[in-house]
Amino acid sequence: MHKTVRNKVLSAEVYGEGMPVVLLHGFTGSAGSWLPILDMLQGYQVIAVDVIGHGKSDSPECLAPYTMKHASEELMLLLTSMKVDMPVSVLGYSMGGRLALSFAMLFPDLVSSLILESSSPGLKTDEERNQRREQDHKLADEILQYGMEAFINKWENIPLFESQKKLPDEIRKSIREERLRNKPAGLAYSLKGMGTGAQPSWWDRLSSFPKDVLLITGEWDSKFCGINKEMQALFPKAVLKQVREAGHAIHVEQPRFFGKIVSEFLKNMEQGDFQ
Repeated sequence: MHKTVRNKVLSAEVYGEGMPVVLLHGFTGSAGSWLPILDMLQGYQVIAVDVIGHGKSDSPECLAPYTMKHASEELMLLLTSMKVDMPVSVLGYSMGGRLALSFAMLFPDLVSSLILESSSPGLKTDEERNQRREQDHKLADEILQYGMEAFINKWENIPLFESQKKLPDEIRKSIREERLRNKPAGLAYSLKGMGTGAQPSWWDRLSSFPKDVLLITGEWDSKFCGINKEMQALFPKAVLKQVREAGHAIHVEQPRFFGKIVSEFLKNMEQGDFQ
């Protein structure tokens, strides 16, 4: 499904019927990233969005549409144009998790529950943000200068994705092909506008978010395990699940277990049995 929002085409795949659950993929991904867990979400209206700059959504060559505030507003407009019943449950992975959190902070009345996979509320200090912003901009410029294949060769070999090398060759090939289908400009501006260095820090807002929150991390992803323990302590209603034998991309590395955790959380949330 394609919708025009603020003169840009945004794309989403819709599956099933029931309580709406919005899925937001990570950097270099697309709506197709969630295919391994779809059969675990039967009984829900699953809305898998191509985040701006990714998949079948437009990749404008200017910075403004890629800020977290702008992307959150356009997600709201997209869901409204699709006539999705709100509030919605929102599940986001990594970059998509940071967008999901930003959406929840900006539009809390539109969110019934929040599921964050390997995500963070941003960096805590201006110094950290400035350093990371410089790194993100440098990497973005490399994408534009050297092209997609050179960038993906580098990206898939960063330490964050080391555990994905344990995956079967056909799955790794599928992930690589999905990444390569994106456009250089889309990824470059995503890094500049939605990268960790550009993201607002939401640390001081977590304690004011009253909805049910599920945090999911992989045991091999020690950095995000630590971040999410801090997040759990700040959210009023949050549960943290750590998945064994998984790194950053749990929905890819342990899809059945990941899907089970998410579906059980959604079921409990519907029944008012948060735990």
